[in-house]
Amino acid sequence: MPKLAANLSWIYQEVPFLKRFGAAAAHGFKAVEILFPYEAPAADIAAELKKHKLTQALFNLPPGDWSKGERGLAALPGREAEFAAALEKALDYAKVLECRTLHVMSGMIAPGADTKAMHRTFISNLKKVCDRTAKSGLTIVLEPINHRDIPGYFTNTTDQVKQIFEEVGAPHLKLQLDLYHMQVTEGDLQIKLLKNF
Repeated sequence: MPKLAANLSWIYQEVPFLKRFGAAAAHGFKAVEILFPYEAPAADIAAELKKHKLTQALFNLPPGDWSKGERGLAALPGREAEFAAALEKALDYAKVLECRTLHVMSGMIAPGADTKAMHRTFISNLKKVCDRTAKSGLTIVLEPINHRDIPGYFTNTTDQVKQIFEEVGAPHLKLQLDLYHMQVTEGDLQIKLLKNF
């Protein structure tokens, strides 16, 4: 039986953010995920989780300036200090929310960007993340995202992510498999799953 988590960034938008936890619980959800929980103090979110007996299943590290089209910092050369600060903020929230899974967003490929330098930056930052969280019990995940919905996102295929896993070499760095993104980017979903999973 699959375990489902309500994504409170996408559903129950008709009510204020902190009211969405109760709405999810009222519909029988036992867990929730949030793209970015940082709009509310961690303690307030934790209180809602406890009140409604919910588990915080997942959230993302801060993505940079979302309003300016940023979708992560981890693969952006020259933004390493910002990424390190984003990691610390996410870890603070994860501790308070008792969340065991964090998604690291790689970022966007700017026009004329050196993608090899981006790859090196991503590997370096991920190694630091995995060293920092090695004994924490956290799972760090990467999600390939298709270029139709987010054109220019740096990490968009499972093969690319698998290569990154090999280079980083951390057992708690794992794939966040989104079947929708996989089908859009790679197609032939059934065969892809049988071959790789």
